[in-house]
Amino acid sequence: MKNKILLVLSILFGLMFINSGLNKLFEYIPIPEDMPADVLTFMANMEAMGWLIPLLAAVEIIGGVMFMTNRYRALGAIVIFPIMVGILLAHIVNLPAGLPIAIVLMGINLWVIYENRARYMPMIR
Repeated sequence: MKNKILLVLSILFGLMFINSGLNKLFEYIPIPEDMPADVLTFMANMEAMGWLIPLLAAVEIIGGVMFMTNRYRALGAIVIFPIMVGILLAHIVNLPAGLPIAIVLMGINLWVIYENRARYMPMIR
């Protein structure tokens, strides 16, 4: 039963990151009207760099696809982890209304990392 729950959560988690990455590339979801000014400034600064948004989008799409597959889920969890830390910190500092979902997503990512801890041991030793 645990494996089925993990599979469903992994697929939903992966699809969420694939959607987020595609949205960064194609901007098909509009930015909410009530977005704080400091968040809009931060997003504008990231876009001004030119290379950061496409890089984040690629990492989210690739990491999301890996997260959905059983074979590469452990690698996908590690690839997505730094992005999840950034998402969590952004919600803690600037957008506390979205903090509950960020905590749930971080929990799913940490659960997958914990379940695959044996695969990470060769890197640590």
